[in-house]
Amino acid sequence: MNDPFWVDSSSDRQCFIHREIYGRKFSNQVLPPQTSTGRIESSKDCGIVSMTAVELIHNFLDPVKWMNLFPTIVTKPKTIEVLDSGTWGGSMQLMYEKLHILSPLVEAREFFFIRCCRQLDATTWIMVDISYDIFNGIQCGVPCYSLKFPSGCAIQDMGNGQSKVTWVEHVQVYEKYQVNHIFRDLLCDHEAYGAKRWIVTLQRMCERFNFQKGSTYPTRHDFKGVFHDPEGLKNTIKVSQRMVKSFFEILSMTDNRGDRISIRKNEEIIQPKGFIAIATTSLWLPLSFQDVFSFFNNDKTRNQVCVEPLYNNVNYSEIFFGTFPGNNITIIQPYSMHKEMLVLEETSIDEMGAFLVYAPIDLRAITSIVNGGDATKVPILPSGIIISPDGRLSLNRDNTANAQNGSILTMTFQIMICGNNNPTSRQQKMEVVGSVHGVLSATILRIKEALGCSDL
Repeated sequence: MNDPFWVDSSSDRQCFIHREIYGRKFSNQVLPPQTSTGRIESSKDCGIVSMTAVELIHNFLDPVKWMNLFPTIVTKPKTIEVLDSGTWGGSMQLMYEKLHILSPLVEAREFFFIRCCRQLDATTWIMVDISYDIFNGIQCGVPCYSLKFPSGCAIQDMGNGQSKVTWVEHVQVYEKYQVNHIFRDLLCDHEAYGAKRWIVTLQRMCERFNFQKGSTYPTRHDFKGVFHDPEGLKNTIKVSQRMVKSFFEILSMTDNRGDRISIRKNEEIIQPKGFIAIATTSLWLPLSFQDVFSFFNNDKTRNQVCVEPLYNNVNYSEIFFGTFPGNNITIIQPYSMHKEMLVLEETSIDEMGAFLVYAPIDLRAITSIVNGGDATKVPILPSGIIISPDGRLSLNRDNTANAQNGSILTMTFQIMICGNNNPTSRQQKMEVVGSVHGVLSATILRIKEALGCSDL
């Protein structure tokens, strides 16, 4: 419904729920006041996506497909119990999901909720989520998770392989840790978890899936003659998506302390065996996210600041997909690395932000991938950057303000530190952390200097 529940923000043309009117209409729902540990967020957005309503509903009900449809938002989803598998003309199930945000300085969100999908008429479906208070009577004090008031989407099938999706988010968020409120406010107020981000991500991923299925292949010259087997193209896209998903999961760490460094032992087949150091941090820049993305998407400028510079790159292959020209997957042959190693890189940009994720991969593994071999167990250790708009003013080259937004840059890299030799002693671990922290700090200083922001 539109009037009177939704109010348009005059500053950014976003919609939010008028809480008093909503509370009077739905008096059975108590909306507690916002506090320092709990805040209510609401938003609505609409867009056309290149997938049918039935396909969307099938993806929404399968937790793995749900995660793959939103790899930059959703992690660790699962169905706890199927409550109704079609008796009432749809489906209803109890689910869990964890949502990761685009900075390690803001905590992830967890939800236990009931998801209900129903077909309203020949062309219209709805998906509605509402929290199920699974900890009622167990938790003491302030809950340590977030709550969903009725949220979800209405899907109208347009009959041409496309659907019109109207998305609604209405949540109350509790903070478990002492978070960085500046970054939280900049990201969350710019819809980091809002309806627009869900819509934009859904549009991008539907385009990607259609490309992968072959329904929107570009002309052959876009592949630079490398992919002689269609399965090789599909393999590369699948591996790249796994790389991106793995990268975004890194951000969901357990504490919030500024520069974040951890050491973990990896036992997964799909990542290199051994001990891995992870370093990640975020910083605000008085530049638009488009300008920052252009800086990192250019080899000559990025090589000035990168942890792993890729000097004199040769693009072994490049796959273009999606509406925005910055969306592509590239296999790079860097002269600075061993000749038996290549780099798989994916870049993406849309109106909600941008990312650049890359990982070194053995030449034999890449060869197997592009020739249609099994790509499910290729080890990947991704690093990269995320650039998010923040709603602030940016600076022109003459340091005058303009109407574009500033941005938040999150940089994360992973380093294999010692194979299977465990850094057991406290001193060894401190030496590793100190070394990685030095690399991270030096990289941030180079970025500020290269972007003309050294005085920040």
